[in-house]
Amino acid sequence: MDKNRYCVIMCGGVGSRFWPYSRAAMPKQFIDFLGTGRSLLQMAVDRMAGLVPFENMLMITNKSYADIIRQQLPELKDNQLLLEPARRNTAPCVAWAAHHIHALNPNAKIMMAPSDHLIINEGKFRQCVDQAYQFIETHDAIVTLGIQPTRPETGYGYIQVGEHIEGDFSAVKTFTEKPNEDLARVFLDSGEFFWNSGMFFWSSLGILTALRNYAPSVEGVFEQGVEYFGTPDEQEFINHHFESCQNVSIDVAVMEKAPNVFVQTASFGWSDLGTWGALYDNSPKTADGNVAQNCKALLFNSHNNMVAVAGDKLVVASGLDDYIIADVADALLIVPRSEEQKIKLYVNEVKTKYGDKYL
Repeated sequence: MDKNRYCVIMCGGVGSRFWPYSRAAMPKQFIDFLGTGRSLLQMAVDRMAGLVPFENMLMITNKSYADIIRQQLPELKDNQLLLEPARRNTAPCVAWAAHHIHALNPNAKIMMAPSDHLIINEGKFRQCVDQAYQFIETHDAIVTLGIQPTRPETGYGYIQVGEHIEGDFSAVKTFTEKPNEDLARVFLDSGEFFWNSGMFFWSSLGILTALRNYAPSVEGVFEQGVEYFGTPDEQEFINHHFESCQNVSIDVAVMEKAPNVFVQTASFGWSDLGTWGALYDNSPKTADGNVAQNCKALLFNSHNNMVAVAGDKLVVASGLDDYIIADVADALLIVPRSEEQKIKLYVNEVKTKYGDKYL
């Protein structure tokens, strides 16, 4: 394996659209949603085996999840954990990871990957990842991985492809974040738009240069402590300065501005598992289209429902069509599947009325 290849798995999100299963203390990336015996984070690590040396695998997360990660990935060493003292979106996350790795290896080529995605065809995924590493090793490029859309999805960002470069790689023409259904249908019909997977590839030098040019408010914070990266004092510097970073995504900070951004188009059975609906789409169904996610359910005269119940509770329902029913010890969610994008808003209302008790 190429010692210059690194993978950083981002695993600090809260996953509020998967409430009430995904909670602040145990977000969705640490849950075995699919009943495989492995959490989404563990599956993300598993599918990178052999693509990068294990010692070049890093987890970046909120400090409150350090113990969970150590429990789920006991083979990790402490220097493979980057612990954020505050939530500041993906641009500061990328900046810290890039500085940390660049201090260790100035020739590093980095993949940034979310921890909570579902990949069906792992063989095809691994082939695409290897090709993306090869592309950034031979081009001054920032690469994002675009997924062939299968429906007019309104919950994903979209990438419009421009000039074809080689193989599955093209220049990026535009980014569009979460279009309405009519626009998403236009995107799907055009054949020019791909879902933004949130998986990125770049050299450490390349992304640091881009951050310096297009996100100086983020990069400036880290440049104050260049001498600390890769040393025992790195975490202390982060603890004192990370919170002052602008809260901004890497898409807005860099991807939408840099001229050397390319998209690798792919299709390998991908879902970001961002919502109950996404889990429904990727779960086995009864003849009536119902899903009982690792639980017991008797549904009569009911169709196309998603049922997830913690523990040994039995669910019996009749006359329900297209609903999400999710139950844990202290909270029950019942919403139409058509309202899944509103769950985050409902969670905000829960916080307003009841504080953090149910979050």
